[in-house]
Amino acid sequence: MAITHDVKPTSRVLWVDRFLTLIRITFVVLISVGLLAFIAQQIDPQNPFARWINPDATGLTAAQFKGLLVTGLAQGAMYGLIALGYSMVYGVLGFINFAHGEVFMIGAMSGMITSNKLADAGLWEDAFIPSLMFVVVTSILISTAVAVIMERIAYRPLRGAPRLIPLITSIGVSFFLQNVSVVLLGPGAKSYPSLPTWLSQKRSLIGFEIEGTKLAVLLTAAISMAGLWFLVERTKTGKAMRAVAEDKEIAALMGINVNRTIVTTFAVGGAM
Repeated sequence: MAITHDVKPTSRVLWVDRFLTLIRITFVVLISVGLLAFIAQQIDPQNPFARWINPDATGLTAAQFKGLLVTGLAQGAMYGLIALGYSMVYGVLGFINFAHGEVFMIGAMSGMITSNKLADAGLWEDAFIPSLMFVVVTSILISTAVAVIMERIAYRPLRGAPRLIPLITSIGVSFFLQNVSVVLLGPGAKSYPSLPTWLSQKRSLIGFEIEGTKLAVLLTAAISMAGLWFLVERTKTGKAMRAVAEDKEIAALMGINVNRTIVTTFAVGGAM
């Protein structure tokens, strides 16, 4: 009589979960120490804790603090959009798509190329708003297409594989996209054309001096997040995403097209 040993599927990826937990704890500790050091620095720049963290610590003026707050919110809003793409794929497929940052990079680089072409044609200055809309739409379409192609070629064939395999594959896709961009565009720094003065100048809003570009980033991020919430919570597509994230087999039995839902998730994540 043959003796079989049952192996829990979760044991294969238990170390991955522990590693991710360690990363989360490390981030929380670093952020907590940084906040405590900042608060201590503002209360007394010469206190031992602030001096230990930063020997050259000095207190910030109100204007400096407001400027840092606005910059942090703008940067955080942009990173938040990227994180939403990460979390959507992780929620549906259960693995971290390390190549998602490269999808964001391709969208930014395609926008840079398009805007510079428009600037060379004289349209960037003469018709800035239509040109900007064209650049945004082009970037969204290209990054969405890259995300969909990436899912179809790299991840779908590994749908039933152990969780670690698509994780490693995503790292390979990340390296591939990085090197393709270096080969096509070169390793040097790239830049967008100059923005109009009326957009980059500062505006006073509820006591804060905010640059027009940062205000545009905050508004765009807020609208995008609100649109994503509506998609996930109030549409059939969003309900399908949540059902697939909960249980793919049961969702398929209920008539949901799992492959199409996963592709849609990648597309939305890429568009963000």
